[in-house]
Amino acid sequence: MTSSDAEFPQLLSAAQDWAAQDPDPATSAALSELILHSQEGVLSARQELTDSFSGTLQFGTAGLRAPLGPGPSRMNRVVVRRAAAGLAAFLTSAVDGASPGTRPRAVVGYDARHNSDIFAEETAAIFTAAGIETFLMPQALPTPLLAYAVKSLDCDGGVMVTASHNPPQDNGYKVYLGRHAVGENGRGAQIVAPYDAKIAAAIERVGPLEEITLAPEGWTVLGPSMAAEYEAATAALALPQHFPARDLKIVLTPMHGVGGDTAVRVLNAAGFADVTLVAEQAQPDPDFPTVSFPNPEEPGALDLALETAARVDADIVLANDPDADRAAVAAKDPDTGAWRMLRGDEVGSLLGAHVVARLAAAAAAGDGTSPQGGVFANSIVSSRLLARIAAAAGYAHEETLTGFKWISRVPGLLYGYEEALGYCVAPELVRDKDGISAAVLIAEFAAAAKAGQKTIFDTLDELYLVHGLHASDQLSIRVADLGLLDAMMNRLRVSAPDSFGGSAVETFRDLAEGTEQLPPTDGLLYLTKDRTRVIIRPSGTEPKLKCYLEVIRSVGSAAELPEARQGARAALDAVLTDVREALGL
Repeated sequence: MTSSDAEFPQLLSAAQDWAAQDPDPATSAALSELILHSQEGVLSARQELTDSFSGTLQFGTAGLRAPLGPGPSRMNRVVVRRAAAGLAAFLTSAVDGASPGTRPRAVVGYDARHNSDIFAEETAAIFTAAGIETFLMPQALPTPLLAYAVKSLDCDGGVMVTASHNPPQDNGYKVYLGRHAVGENGRGAQIVAPYDAKIAAAIERVGPLEEITLAPEGWTVLGPSMAAEYEAATAALALPQHFPARDLKIVLTPMHGVGGDTAVRVLNAAGFADVTLVAEQAQPDPDFPTVSFPNPEEPGALDLALETAARVDADIVLANDPDADRAAVAAKDPDTGAWRMLRGDEVGSLLGAHVVARLAAAAAAGDGTSPQGGVFANSIVSSRLLARIAAAAGYAHEETLTGFKWISRVPGLLYGYEEALGYCVAPELVRDKDGISAAVLIAEFAAAAKAGQKTIFDTLDELYLVHGLHASDQLSIRVADLGLLDAMMNRLRVSAPDSFGGSAVETFRDLAEGTEQLPPTDGLLYLTKDRTRVIIRPSGTEPKLKCYLEVIRSVGSAAELPEARQGARAALDAVLTDVREALGL
């Protein structure tokens, strides 16, 4: 909403004060120009000015994430300096409370987005001035490497400057805690409540910008050994003694992000020598010129990778998002002969089954973890198939809230995933989703399938024959006004649907009330008589309402699979229609 004429002088004063103190000449000049155009009556300029000063960017469990630009509701050097100063105060207090007299330690990483390196270096300077022993990554590197470094360096905190798969104009500030700041179970994981609120309160207490001290030097720029250590540990996840096949032709795209070189080196070191990078997307580019939205889940994002795969006759396509914490997989569907990207739940289930097979092989050989210990986990919006795979193999399973900040904290975690292409296959290395370590295990099971004259789709069908066909779909509704999300959720709470796809709702849960297993979260869950599940929730990182659907169909034989797939697809379409109607679309 554009500011009224009565509010404009106050808005103008705030903007002028900001421009005068902004340490970044680029954003200061842009803001001065915006002020001038607003004074001249240019409505678009006044709207942008209003949006930029409509409030303070809130620090939450996702840290900070917003478009770049001047003003308190954008990502810029003023906002980052205040966030760094507040986080430094929190870390100092938390460490002193847990271990008096101990000097805090922190590591800072960054991707290749606009201003990421500047935000990271200023964070390191502020941490150092606050007395924190600080390590700075030597270049733009993947998020999983930063998460690894938090544990490897035994740090109390970590900051990754990244907006992951958001649009090019965005940047963000992701925070990890460790050592003295949280208990052992959360060491090296993303922040959760109540730490987000404590850090936000510390940021609020930061004084005037000119009082924030930046050290001119004193932090340690890490050498190449940290990346080499991560790469060696990740490559060593492969088990060639149990899964020796390496005949696999891979096409890999880092989606203009920072994971390409690291992923290729890791895959090569794990024995997968035939890796072709998508040339047009191989190098980091903050403008993401070949994709409209740098997210492997978005339509068209994998087009260049699939073209490359067809040209070189690849077996699979692997795609990482720009900070390489997610992994997507595409392969040629034997039923249609066409390349298609697998859903996150399909990959998550395949990885889960492969982790079970790896543990069983290691246990049989006497060189691994007992298959009776450990927990498998996925988010509540992910497929129920993983729970069945785990139970059949004698493992415990837990459902968590959406986000790896929750999945990674499951005690005894062996493997966890969420449907949004996030997989944690080695929590002992990275207590977060990691698209590079996931790629190693994906390549391992794909090569094993190929050696057995099968495709990964055949492997998926084998899971369906044992555990039932689990078919899922999503509906995402992007909004310009966040108030619409509340309105749609309230509509459902006031008028709850009584059926989906012709099957009566037997269980309805308002997740905002919490359960014995789950903390409260804004979401609604419906289970119907025929085991259909519908979950509706606002996105935690984007202005979207997300609807997750899953149907389950029993399958007696391989011959029944085609008909079961058609039936599941028809059921999902019917459920989608009912969801749209319930939302008033």
